[in-house]
Amino acid sequence: MCSWGINEKTVNMKLTSKRLTPYILITPYLLHVAVFVLFPVAFSIVLTFHSWNIISPMKYVGLDNYAHLLKDRLFWQSLWNTVRFLLVHIPLQIVVALALAEFLNGPIRGRAFFRASFFLPVIVSGVVVTILWQQLLGFNAGMINKVLTGMSIPKVPWLESPDVAMYAIALMATWKNVGLYIILFLVGLQTVPMQYYEAADLEGATRWQKFRYVTLPMINPTIFMVVVLSTIGGFSLFIEPYIMTEGGPLNSTLSAVMYIYRQAFQYYHMGYSATLGFFFALLILAVVAVQKKYVEE
Repeated sequence: MCSWGINEKTVNMKLTSKRLTPYILITPYLLHVAVFVLFPVAFSIVLTFHSWNIISPMKYVGLDNYAHLLKDRLFWQSLWNTVRFLLVHIPLQIVVALALAEFLNGPIRGRAFFRASFFLPVIVSGVVVTILWQQLLGFNAGMINKVLTGMSIPKVPWLESPDVAMYAIALMATWKNVGLYIILFLVGLQTVPMQYYEAADLEGATRWQKFRYVTLPMINPTIFMVVVLSTIGGFSLFIEPYIMTEGGPLNSTLSAVMYIYRQAFQYYHMGYSATLGFFFALLILAVVAVQKKYVEE
């Protein structure tokens, strides 16, 4: 009886240990999520109802931050600037990335070299790339304007004109990030079964028809992923205008994230900054939800 009791106790201990092992293994991850995700999100939501400059104690202000947001013309201008950037950046990035991916998916010499070359800007520091393009787009000493004047074309105030500056930044951001989306499109293109193209050839389809009726429908999930990633990345626009124009000229390149940053770390309006961030996060969520409905179908 004693031996049976000891064996039963040992078996129970082993069973308990097996049940607890998964929870013990995921405990570090749960702690990480709780400390670095859940707590900051909860604290930010609480902060939206307070006024706080980091130094003084928090002061409850109710919905004043939200009321101020609705009347803040500069925030709405920064949001419109971000939308203008997205309207140029996303279509341009998708078209360029898909065209280059289609090209690199074919039997060309040096294909591996070209793939690596297009991806190289993605892994280079965003600050370095931005400073490089700031020099290229300079009005008097910039290489691009020197090439234009050499072709008897008037110089363009790429970063000095409120009507041009944001589009110049969109062009630079496309050059910086397009390599990542080329890789994603390449993966999507290589999953299309070749028999579909063979059947299209038998039907006498042109190259454009094969692309329109075979390639695009088959890579629709990849297109949706690229659209979502481009949207989220575009909404987080910060480094480029911060370094190249500091939000100018005339706040024409002031992005929403840059404005939120100013409110928090230049003016120390932490409560209002948290309100802007919370509203901005909900806006991104809504835009992605709309994209999921109309792009993924």
